[in-house]
Amino acid sequence: MTMYSLSAVNLAKRFGTRKVFNDISFELETGRSLAVVGPNGSGKTTLLLTLLGGYLPSKGEIVFSENAQVLSPDTIRDKTALVAPYLNLYDSLTAEENLVFFTAVSGGRVTGKELNSLFERVGLAGRADDPVGSYSSGMKQRLKYAAAILKSPEFLFLDEPTANLDDDGKKIVFDIIEEFKRKSIVVIATNEKEERDFAEQICRVDQ
Repeated sequence: MTMYSLSAVNLAKRFGTRKVFNDISFELETGRSLAVVGPNGSGKTTLLLTLLGGYLPSKGEIVFSENAQVLSPDTIRDKTALVAPYLNLYDSLTAEENLVFFTAVSGGRVTGKELNSLFERVGLAGRADDPVGSYSSGMKQRLKYAAAILKSPEFLFLDEPTANLDDDGKKIVFDIIEEFKRKSIVVIATNEKEERDFAEQICRVDQ
C-alpha cells in the first residue's frame, strides 16, 4: 500500500517585522487530517499557502513524501488540490470547459461520462454547458470541488471549505471530506463554527 506523508518542522513565517506564525510542527500520513482554526487574520491562509509553496517559510522545513521518499515539486503539484474562495475560474469558459482545461494542465484526461457523474455529485447537474461567468458564488465553489475531485489528490487542502454554500452545498462538502479523509491527507483552515465543529470530529485541531 502506498503511504503518503506531510511534515512540518519548526515552521515560521514573517512578513517584514510581522510574525504570522512561529514554531509549528506536525506530521500527517494517509488517513490523517489536520484542522487549523482561528479568527480572521490569524494566519490560517498563510500557513496553507506556505505548505503549498506559495510562500517561502521564514524558518523551518516542509516535506511531502511517498513511502518515505521525498517528492519533487512537480510531483507534489500533481498530487495536491486546493479549494478556496480566492481561487479563480475562467468565467468566459463553460463549467465543463473549465474542468477539461484543468485536467489537461495536470496531464490527465476525463470522459463525458465522468464529467456528468461529477456535475451531479456536486449539485451542478444540467449546468455543465453554462458559462462560469453566469454562476453564483456558491456554484463556483461547487465547481472548484469538482476540479479537486478530478485530480484524486493525495493531499487535499481546504481553505474556508463551505464559503458561499447553502445547506445542500455544505452537505456535499462534508461528504467529500469524509471520503477523502480516509484515503488522503486533508488539511482544513476555517473560522466558521459549523466547519469547526465538524473538523473537531475528524481532525486534530490546532489553535
